[in-house]
Amino acid sequence: MALYEHVFLARQDLSQQQVDALLEQYKGVIEEGGGKVGRVENWGLKSLAYRIKKNRKAYFTLMDIDAPAEVVKEVERQMGLSEDILRFMTIRVEQHEEGPSAMMQKRDDRPDRGPRRDFRDGGRDRDRGDRDRGDRDDRGPRRPRESNEGDE
Repeated sequence: MALYEHVFLARQDLSQQQVDALLEQYKGVIEEGGGKVGRVENWGLKSLAYRIKKNRKAYFTLMDIDAPAEVVKEVERQMGLSEDILRFMTIRVEQHEEGPSAMMQKRDDRPDRGPRRDFRDGGRDRDRGDRDRGDRDDRGPRRPRESNEGDE
């Protein structure tokens, strides 16, 4: 049997209990086909980068699957028919990750990004000096634009 990571997005207007019921339904399909479901992570309700079927948010769920390819195809077929599932993706992996996925790890593990700019002073860096160009009056009068109309 092959190893897979499967992520699906459920509609935002479902309750968490309904999402859990969907998960149990698809787990049942996998187990009936002779497969096993390992780690399951509910990532919760998250904002989408763009609207999908009029939804701005979705419930994200990850499953580690150990099953034959036919079983995974059947799960994907059923998810494609379900109106509650917005998107899904299955990826074959060599081995399942141990511990929490990257989505469940703390955000404090990010590397330091250096000093932050203070935008209250107009976005100028204080250490590079003041690059303010001054008011428009200090630069002289504005020249009128030349137009190409009426050139004869």
